[in-house]
Amino acid sequence: MSAAALKAETRDIVIDEVFPHTPETIWKALTSAQLIARWLMQPTGFEAVEGNSFTFQTTPGGNWDGVIHCRVLEVVPNRRLVYAWKGGDERNTGYGAPLDTIVTWSLTPVEAGTRIRLVHAGFVLPRNESAYTVMSGGWKKVVRKLDEISGEE
Repeated sequence: MSAAALKAETRDIVIDEVFPHTPETIWKALTSAQLIARWLMQPTGFEAVEGNSFTFQTTPGGNWDGVIHCRVLEVVPNRRLVYAWKGGDERNTGYGAPLDTIVTWSLTPVEAGTRIRLVHAGFVLPRNESAYTVMSGGWKKVVRKLDEISGEE
């Protein structure tokens, strides 16, 4: 193992909120491609089925085409949705550097509605420092939008 690999550390983005909606309502927003497009990005090929592969398209940068490759890893209706989130290009540093992470949405009924816990795990620093910083703020905005969309349903 190289000295750089030994120095690398892994970080996770964790957001834990309580929304005044039922788990079923939030689940619908998490698993409907049409609704995902409103609070995150337009997915291509998304279905909440284990093993299903889908993509998101974001802003390209350097040698990266901006495609985020995802695969559904776990589906527990109204409780848990897990997918792989990969992108980037080996030739990029900073924005568009290789990213190989896991997104986990957990829903727990509570008296006030539903506790939603988002964990985007596996950012390798320093390589993914740019993605970690941008996405830490980005996911907070996304989760607020998810709350708004869920409130419309």
